[in-house]
Amino acid sequence: MRVTKFGHACVRIEHEGQVVVIDPGAWSEREAIDGATAVLVTHEHTDHLDLEHLQATDAPVFTIDAVARQIADNAPGVAERTTVVRPGERFDVGLPVEAIGEQHAIIHPELPMFFNSGYRITVGDQTLFHPGDAFTIPDATPDVLCLPVSAPWSKMSEVMDYARAVMAPTTLAIHDLVYSDLGLALADARMQSMVGDNVYKRLASGADL
Repeated sequence: MRVTKFGHACVRIEHEGQVVVIDPGAWSEREAIDGATAVLVTHEHTDHLDLEHLQATDAPVFTIDAVARQIADNAPGVAERTTVVRPGERFDVGLPVEAIGEQHAIIHPELPMFFNSGYRITVGDQTLFHPGDAFTIPDATPDVLCLPVSAPWSKMSEVMDYARAVMAPTTLAIHDLVYSDLGLALADARMQSMVGDNVYKRLASGADL
């Protein structure tokens, strides 16, 4: 399994000719979707969903209903190759995937709630879990947890508690463009102290795990 982290929340998984890209949003580079065989989108926020990226690939798109409606309204060509997935649904994108979770983390009680689906992908004898914008704990420990380390809806203690609750052998930091470099250095140090520096990894955009 080759895992490449791209700008912010985007992760690219390559295995035996399959190229599955999760959340190529507006803060992700276009190269993230080069050669994609499938695209998964967790929710509708622009840092996870960018219609121009989706229009630049012919890959099928798998996502929740709220995102599919946005695609239908604004990118009908993409809508023709978009499949809606439901919480708990298992489906195949060239690699087996399970949709896990349903709600975005609460941003503020007075703001609208959003739907969100995490995705557990089976890659050979390993699994990777991308929760989107949520702290959903999967029912089995993944080999790789994609950890949202900074967000308007979280605080550092919640991130640390989530990483320890899942305690994957590898914790890959994502959602990392909200903090400054100084803030990220602090987050990295705290995460390494909580789960171990051999477990926690934060990569430059375009780097492989």
